[in-house]
Amino acid sequence: MKTRRLLCVFIVMLSVAPGVTAQANDFNTVSEDMLRDPPPGDWLNWRRTDDAWGYSPLDQITSDNVAQLQLAWSWAMDDTGGQEAAPLVHDGVIYLPNPRGVIQALDGASGDLLWEYRPGVTPRLDGTPTSDNSGLPAGAFAGVGRGVQKNIAIYGDMLYAATGDASIVAVDARTGREVWRTAVADPDLGYHYVAGPIVADGTLITGINGCDRYKEDVCFITGHDPLTGEELWRTSTVARPGEPGGDTWSDLPLMFRAGSDAWIAGSYDAETGLVYWATAQAKPWARAQRGTAGDALYTNSSLALDPKTGEMVWYYQYLPGDTHDMDEVFESLLIDVGGRKSLFKMGKLGILWQLDRTTGEFIHATDIGYQNILDVDRATGRVRYRPGMVQELGIEIHMCPSTSGFKSWRAMAYSPQTRFLYIPITLNCERATFGPVDRIPGGGGTGPVRRINTEHPAAEGNLGELLVMDVTNGEIKWRHRTPSPINTAALTTAGGLVFAGDWDRHMYAYDAATGDILWQTRLPTSAQGFPISYLADGKQYVAMPVGIGGASWSTMLPNDLSPEIRRPSNGNSIHVFALPKR
Repeated sequence: MKTRRLLCVFIVMLSVAPGVTAQANDFNTVSEDMLRDPPPGDWLNWRRTDDAWGYSPLDQITSDNVAQLQLAWSWAMDDTGGQEAAPLVHDGVIYLPNPRGVIQALDGASGDLLWEYRPGVTPRLDGTPTSDNSGLPAGAFAGVGRGVQKNIAIYGDMLYAATGDASIVAVDARTGREVWRTAVADPDLGYHYVAGPIVADGTLITGINGCDRYKEDVCFITGHDPLTGEELWRTSTVARPGEPGGDTWSDLPLMFRAGSDAWIAGSYDAETGLVYWATAQAKPWARAQRGTAGDALYTNSSLALDPKTGEMVWYYQYLPGDTHDMDEVFESLLIDVGGRKSLFKMGKLGILWQLDRTTGEFIHATDIGYQNILDVDRATGRVRYRPGMVQELGIEIHMCPSTSGFKSWRAMAYSPQTRFLYIPITLNCERATFGPVDRIPGGGGTGPVRRINTEHPAAEGNLGELLVMDVTNGEIKWRHRTPSPINTAALTTAGGLVFAGDWDRHMYAYDAATGDILWQTRLPTSAQGFPISYLADGKQYVAMPVGIGGASWSTMLPNDLSPEIRRPSNGNSIHVFALPKR
């Protein structure tokens, strides 16, 4: 046993030792200018660029040669939680977020491990031990996504992560050693992170999750000094009593104003000088459970913030007083259309919203036509619930989509070549009966709902769809349907390609203009996470995260509606593909 312990200690020391390879030592500092305009072969933001396009300018892999793609290498990730990774790449090194706060640096050409940061195991730069901040305290409310670490940020010489116990951590990008750690909120109140920070105008910005329980506090977005972790500002995402918008929660005291989590990373426009962060729905989900009749600001909204001060310059609320768990929290794509700086967003309802990102003014809304809950005025953006769709407690309604949504955290992508948006969709409906909630301190949550998942009438036996829309006019250009959900973000490239994957272990390369499937392969378990493309040693690679978890798209819908399709229940990993050597 003594020999085995010594061997384990030696392996851990090797995995975190500085200077394991020349690549780790030759790290080039990531400047503000590089973040704003990344080198073509790098992937420096969670969607590569500030505008969240999910687009790579690399074009070695094209529609003409993509059929030759081969597996270059693969890497097994931690299996201790759900995997929804959005990797970063700098100078050919992949920085891979794992579940439970683990970060790994891998050689992008070979897949070799350069270093690993493991909370509670990897020592700090000064040699002192780190705390195990990989998950919530045992007595805390778990919430959805416990243990998930979607994205990390890179800036200067450091990587930044947001943890399961509501802290922010800085890690040395050369060695994997922890530099600083800042506790942001009390995890015993349910606070935790599932999405990581971004860096905008020298400020590290992060949105909190786990805001569903009743307490004398609300959800928020914070700005931090990236060198020290010091909190610079905090902006509430719930209007407090007596503040502007506070009356939109009826007469509810602060204790009972829950939700408005900011659990997807934001976007940034250096020209407007604004950061765009979105919020989730109010909680409990149903109005009758919450006891509110008003809009419940600033839930289901886009917030435009000054990155230096956190001041809210404008907001736009998509679904005032949402009552069905129809999140609008997802990625914000910044695209100029017709000479107008625009922000595009799609939430669970499958409505594509277009706003002026300078002023927050509504421009346009395009309903893809699958939902049955409300109508949106295309001229004003105002929504009106259809008769019988504002539910009463104990009365069943049939709603499309289900609380899983048509759209979720699997991000859409944009191609400047086609001017199309590529949107992962899951087709589903639900027979829902919402129950009462005891309004007591520590209670709340999402509220009880009896769910019976049902097929969508337009699905024709399919759960998944990659939906492609012209961003200039909302026209549907093509769609590809699959028996199981499209379970990844979309990736577009300058080679005229789109990559995505499904729950049933398929990975696809499509012709971006026509939707023709030009290449596909089978993975060990579900394609899941955020695929990327990058350069290492001058060669283009495409990386696809694979894994488990993924909330109700992965844990409920396929099991209920397509039980004949099975996937392994473990096996988080990343698989990297390239053209064969000449």
